[in-house]
Amino acid sequence: MNLRALDPELRLLFPPGEAEHRQLSVELPAGRVVRADEREDGPPVLWLGDGATNAREYARFRSDHGRSGLYPLLLDALDPEDEEFRPWAGGELFPPQEPVGERDPEAVLAQWWGDQTEVTDGDGEDERFSEVFAPFGAGWPGRAPAGAVDGDPGLLADALARELLAMSPWLRLGLVAAPSAAAALTVAGWSGPVNMSGDIAAFSSVLGDWESRFGARLVSVGFATLRLSVAAPPLGREAALAVAAEHFAFCPDNIWQGAGTIEAYADAIDGAREWYFWWD
Repeated sequence: MNLRALDPELRLLFPPGEAEHRQLSVELPAGRVVRADEREDGPPVLWLGDGATNAREYARFRSDHGRSGLYPLLLDALDPEDEEFRPWAGGELFPPQEPVGERDPEAVLAQWWGDQTEVTDGDGEDERFSEVFAPFGAGWPGRAPAGAVDGDPGLLADALARELLAMSPWLRLGLVAAPSAAAALTVAGWSGPVNMSGDIAAFSSVLGDWESRFGARLVSVGFATLRLSVAAPPLGREAALAVAAEHFAFCPDNIWQGAGTIEAYADAIDGAREWYFWWD
């Protein structure tokens, strides 16, 4: 194995002193570091490939993460033909300006659930809204039980990467200095669900919890979309409903503008190896 120190540009992604022991066993393709356009004098937040990537490249960087400290993501754009490849190439990114404190993922989900199930008008909408989040009531039902892992989460992430690149061959490789894909969202300054919440660290906390409970791995990030591989999907109606409740709290647009009800959404994710989220 040919190990080498990180390129000087890649070192800039880490806090001072943290890149010294990092190494790569993968040849870095053509690309550049990207700074947030609102903080052009600050450190870069990610490295972005100049052109389309491939599944082999993604898998090699993913398996090298423990050594390099750089987590790979497949990055999509609002318009792939736009040279700014929004939000990535143009630096339309908003990393936290101060260290991010830990978030309690259950408290985060409970708050978001309450935001979605609260009925604020008095014109008879209670019944219509209650049908959307049935069989649950307005009170947070709690987190779903952990699933049984069936397969290597990393290899399943590689498999999803192959599928996504076959469908969207324009996807680019992004590298973020982060301990996990979940944390990479916050480090990179992604702001996809800003119409719902600008606290991206809260989304990262939930994704990190799903990594532990469901072997989920964030593989692709778009302008306002996420795609995850899942090694321990919910199996059966009861398990799927419990997970669907979490997804409703995390990304209500999946239900409000998608499946229509939690029960219909649960049918769609029962046994599913991929979770997809989008925010309007």
